[in-house]
Amino acid sequence: MITKSELKYYNSLLQKKFRNLENKFIAEGKKVVLEGLKSSYQAEIIFITQNFLQKEEEFIRLLKTFDTRIVKLKSTDFKKISETRTPEGVAAVFGNKRSELNLSSLRESILIYIENISDPGNLGTIIRNCDWFGVENIFLSKESAEIFNPKVIRASMGSVFHINVFEDVHIKDIGNLKESGYKFICADIDGENIFKARKRDKIILFLSNESKGPSNELLSLMDGKVTIPGKGKAESLNVASASAVLLAELTK
Repeated sequence: MITKSELKYYNSLLQKKFRNLENKFIAEGKKVVLEGLKSSYQAEIIFITQNFLQKEEEFIRLLKTFDTRIVKLKSTDFKKISETRTPEGVAAVFGNKRSELNLSSLRESILIYIENISDPGNLGTIIRNCDWFGVENIFLSKESAEIFNPKVIRASMGSVFHINVFEDVHIKDIGNLKESGYKFICADIDGENIFKARKRDKIILFLSNESKGPSNELLSLMDGKVTIPGKGKAESLNVASASAVLLAELTK
């Protein structure tokens, strides 16, 4: 059972200010919840509906192995902690484990910096793409979408639990990485053909808002620019789609 005050409290986590205040967030859906439970994030509570309980007996048995409180909610109450129109009927609350930026510990050959990408669906998909191609660290500018936004978590399909994401990082904060041998490469429409570009041992790939493009401040610090050549009439690629193509080429 859950009290009305508890339900109201968990409902508040759908708002960014309360997520930041409580250092908690909600993850929803079978795949996402399971990825969270298997990760190093601490689960506080799991919510299920009666309908989910009846249809997913095997999954419920799996949930019980994680020793986390499971609470059954009415469908009307479940919708109060959900942002989806047709929820699956399972969600969980996790403690917010924000990554601390320590540049000296970074050794990976490819890092990602995301500038001003405010669409949560795009950000979540980029995180999922990074996870697929083995990129472990992402920097987010202050103006980008929040990592624990429910739409970001859902679009990432649980990949937010696998990757270090550093929020509110200004480009100047990572300038010292050039001294560590990293080349700053920006994705831009008038860049060098990615399929012909010289591969580098250590790079930071900068992805920007597709409508505004990279800022002048960002461009002033770049060692180079790359683009994906088009063959049709589309003006540009969606930034999340572009990230998959770029990462596929850079990680070959």
